[in-house]
Amino acid sequence: MLNKKTFKGIFTGLLTGAVNGLFGGGGGMVVVPLLKNMLGYEEKHAHATAILIIAPICAASAITYILNGYFSAEVVIPAAIGSVAGGLIGAFLLNKLPEFIVNAVFIVVMLAAGVRMLI
Repeated sequence: MLNKKTFKGIFTGLLTGAVNGLFGGGGGMVVVPLLKNMLGYEEKHAHATAILIIAPICAASAITYILNGYFSAEVVIPAAIGSVAGGLIGAFLLNKLPEFIVNAVFIVVMLAAGVRMLI
């Protein structure tokens, strides 16, 4: 029988994977709050853990999209280069910024994404 924490972890993974697969991204907006609220992770640990959870999900989704013809090298290659550089900068900043700043930036990004989807 699954214990409560394992069940919550599986639920978190299923929901994150479904969101990422359906929308081609956005799993971080789901997994970070779930890690914090359901599994009790601290802010910075939730963000760092989210990357480790989302990376294989993104790889699986990317393979599926490529196999189905949703791929343009002229867009993907420059975006991938920028994403890797941005990821390195973000990971560096996560270690340097206070937790309340990380949380505030995350909230602003989530709100901006929500507003953008409405427009």
